[in-house]
Amino acid sequence: MANTSKAERRSSIKYRIRKRVSGTVERPRLSVYRSNSTIYAQIIDDVKGTTLASATSRELGGKNSVNIELSRKVGAAVAEKAKAKGITKVVFDRSGFLYHGKIKALAEGAREAGLSF
Repeated sequence: MANTSKAERRSSIKYRIRKRVSGTVERPRLSVYRSNSTIYAQIIDDVKGTTLASATSRELGGKNSVNIELSRKVGAAVAEKAKAKGITKVVFDRSGFLYHGKIKALAEGAREAGLSF
């Protein structure tokens, strides 16, 4: 793996995670994607192939940059939407991103708002 790009490295990690993590009706998957300007969170039922709830930093007023506080708010927003649909337990899919910084803040925000994983 000495000559791989960041994108290739993240892609291989993502596939390794997705081999084990799958969302069901009882425990849907909380999938996270982070770009340079936005952070996205979706709750997905992989059996049906549907998105049950989603939230982005753009919905919450983040225009061109995402910080840790905004990431925490996105986690709380997706958790509130999930709880409104009766979802309290999920499996966390970090999509190959390292579990620190914005990804960790989103996860903590979702936990604080009532999701368990």
